[in-house]
Amino acid sequence: MTTMTEASVREFKMPDVGEGLTEAEILKWYVKPGDTVTDGQVVCEVETAKAAVELPIPYDGVVRDLHFPEGTTVDVGTSIIAVDVSGGTGAGAEAPASAEAPTSAEAPTSAEVPAPAKAPAPAEEKKPEGSGRQPVLVGYGVAASSTKRRPRKGPEVAVSQASTAIQTELNGHGPVAEPVAAPKERPLAKPPVRKLAKDLGVDLATVVPSGPDGVITREDVHAAVAPPAAEPVTAPAVSVPPAPVPAYDTARETRIPIKGVRKATAQAMVNSAFTAPHVTEFVTVDVTRTMKLVEELKEDKEFAGLRVNPLLLIAKALLVAIRRNPDVNASWDEAAQEIVLKHYVNLGIAAATPRGLIVPNIKDAHAKTLPELAGALGELVSTAREGKTSPAAMQGGTVTITNVGVFGVDTGTPILNPGESAILAVGAIKLQPWVHKGKVKPRQVTTLALSFDHRLVDGELGSKVLADVAAILEQPKRLISWA
Repeated sequence: MTTMTEASVREFKMPDVGEGLTEAEILKWYVKPGDTVTDGQVVCEVETAKAAVELPIPYDGVVRDLHFPEGTTVDVGTSIIAVDVSGGTGAGAEAPASAEAPTSAEAPTSAEVPAPAKAPAPAEEKKPEGSGRQPVLVGYGVAASSTKRRPRKGPEVAVSQASTAIQTELNGHGPVAEPVAAPKERPLAKPPVRKLAKDLGVDLATVVPSGPDGVITREDVHAAVAPPAAEPVTAPAVSVPPAPVPAYDTARETRIPIKGVRKATAQAMVNSAFTAPHVTEFVTVDVTRTMKLVEELKEDKEFAGLRVNPLLLIAKALLVAIRRNPDVNASWDEAAQEIVLKHYVNLGIAAATPRGLIVPNIKDAHAKTLPELAGALGELVSTAREGKTSPAAMQGGTVTITNVGVFGVDTGTPILNPGESAILAVGAIKLQPWVHKGKVKPRQVTTLALSFDHRLVDGELGSKVLADVAAILEQPKRLISWA
C-alpha cells in the first residue's frame, strides 16, 4: 500500500500584484518552515516596481519550505512557498492505491503513456480548472493562463508517443498508421520580447532560443534580424590583450542594484522625457492671502482632525483651473492617433518615500469638497510614508502636483508622469520684498512651474491654466466666484 503525500502539498506562486508586472522582490518573510498558517494570513512582504505589498496565503496548513530567501527577485508565476494542507497526512491516505494504479513514485510523466482510466487521479487533477480557491487579493494573482513554463516535448517524447501508437495498432492486428509528428509548441518568450519580435517583424518560431528552458531572449530576436556576417578575411594572428575588468574602490565607493520602485521610476522618466515634447512655464505670485486662509481653516470646526496646509489650497486651485480649461485634462493615444479628453480628474501627488519617488493619485478629485480633499490628501501622504501605497492607487492619474518647496527649492522643470498631460511644481513659500498697493512690503511669495505635453496643450492653453492657478492663490476668494 502506498499513500500519495505529495498531493497534500500546495505550492503558492508569486502573484501578479501590479497588473502586468513580471517580477517582485521578497522583502520579508513572516513565517518559517513548521509554522501553521491559515487562509488569509500574511506570509511575506514583496516589493514590485510600483510598491511594497503584503501577500496572504489562500489556504490552511503547515509551512513545509520557503523556496527563496529575503532579498531575492522572483518571476511572477514562480512558486515561493510550499504548504502541507493535509494536517500531517497525505491527501490520498484513505484511498489505497490499486494494484493497477501507479503509485506516487511510479506515476507516469508527460512523456509516458497516460494511466488507465480506472486508475484514480491525484486530488489536484480531479478539480476542474478554475474551480479552486481564488487569490485573496482582489485584482491580483496570476491569470487563468499561468505563467508556468510548459515542459518542452523533445525528440525523445515524440518518438515515445509514436512508438506507443504503432505498438497499439500491432497488438490489435490493425493497419499500422504513420507516426504523427508532435504538435508544434508555441515559442517561449516573455511579453516584452514578443512585442519586440512583433515590432521587428520576426516570427518567433524561426528564432533559436538561448535562454534557460528554451526561452527566447531579446538578444535572440535581435540576432534573427541582424545581417549575416561577412566572410572572415584571413589575416595573421595577432595577440590581443584581454579587456580590462572594470574595478572600483570598495573602500570609497558603494554600488546599489537598481531595482524595484527606483528602477521603474527611472524607466518611466526616460520614456516620458523622450516621448512627450515638454514645455515648462513659470510664474511668481504673492500668496499672502492664501497663507492667511490656511490659518483660518485650521481653526474651522469643519476641518477638525484634518490636515490643512498650503498644498490643499494649491490642489483646489489647480482643480478649479482645470474646470475652467477642461482641454488640458487629456492624454495622447499614439496607437489610435487620438486625443483622449477626460471628464474626471485623478489628481496625482508626488511623494518621496524610502524606496523612491511614487505618485499615488486621488480618484475623482474634481468631485470632492474642500474637507473631503483635505482628508484624501492626508490619507495619501500617510499611506505613502508607511510604504503601503497599493499599485491601484498609482494608476490612472491625469495631472500631478509636485511640491519641491518642502525641500527649500524655489522651483524646477518637472517631468510629466507617463500618460498625463500636465504637472505643476510648487516652490518654497518665502517672505520676500514685494510691491503691494504701490509700496514695497514683505509678502509671502512662491514660484509655480507648469510642464505640459505640447502635443496636447499649446502655449495659450498652458498659459491660461497656470495664470488661473496663480490668480486663485493671489485672491483665494476666486475659489468661490469661479467655482
